[in-house]
Amino acid sequence: MSPAVNPAVRDRLRIAIQKSGRLSEPARALLASAGLSWRESRDKLFCYGESLPVDLLLVRDDDIPGLIADGVCDLGFVGRNVLLEQAGERAETGKPEMFREWRALGFGGCRLSIAVPEGWQWQGPAQLAGRRIATTYPNQLRAWLRAQHVQADIVVLNGSVEIAPRLGQADVICDLVSSGATLAANQLKPVCDILQSEAVLAGPVQPFGDARAELAALLLRRMDGVLRIRDSKLLMFQAPRDAIDEVMQLLPDAEPPTVCALDGSDALALQTLCHGAMTWQRLEDLKRAGARGLMVLPVERMLA
Repeated sequence: MSPAVNPAVRDRLRIAIQKSGRLSEPARALLASAGLSWRESRDKLFCYGESLPVDLLLVRDDDIPGLIADGVCDLGFVGRNVLLEQAGERAETGKPEMFREWRALGFGGCRLSIAVPEGWQWQGPAQLAGRRIATTYPNQLRAWLRAQHVQADIVVLNGSVEIAPRLGQADVICDLVSSGATLAANQLKPVCDILQSEAVLAGPVQPFGDARAELAALLLRRMDGVLRIRDSKLLMFQAPRDAIDEVMQLLPDAEPPTVCALDGSDALALQTLCHGAMTWQRLEDLKRAGARGLMVLPVERMLA
């Protein structure tokens, strides 16, 4: 039996990611930044962890929640839209909750939206009553309609949802929107978002009861460190004591600074981790507030 599916193996962590698709490379890059490396199998479906006992399964995005539920893998990188859709399907059919979102990952962003013909004057969800809505996300759409107290007909399609109104299959659609270019090409416009989606780390509802628990905790610590500093910079500067408050007001996204007194001077030396963009304009504002000797440094790794 392949080590990817052997239920007896409980001292290694198995993570499912997309074999191909828009989440595949960012997921690998995030794990590599967390210090993981692998040896890939000949069939390119399994990666054996070398730096840590953490293996990868390369699968279809839609399969990942089910693999977690069945215990074939322990964790998975998947779109929130896929995770919630399959969770909704399990709830509708009375199956127990077996997986949940562990971490938002900050890439693969999109939204699940109601889109209507461009000529419509959108007046709100009540306008959908009695309409046909085409979607590949019936469970999330059904839950949203229920919350809006709207009754509509859900037309389930597996692809090409955006052309359903032109083909007469539906009046409006509920589909993923990124740039909106595909909707515009089909004379549709998004009018209402029902879900903000992105890539997430999914895992089981129940905690691990063996060596995987320690591995998962280590992985999460490292990933949190990578995610925390993704757009962060270390800012170092000096400022007079009486200017510190004004300077720090210009850094609302900064961690509490490290402050050192300078010998023979009323000035202080500060360094702080800033999580927002450190633009030239921002540096000029800091200088006008009294900061000097401003240095912006990249942060390669951070472990809380």
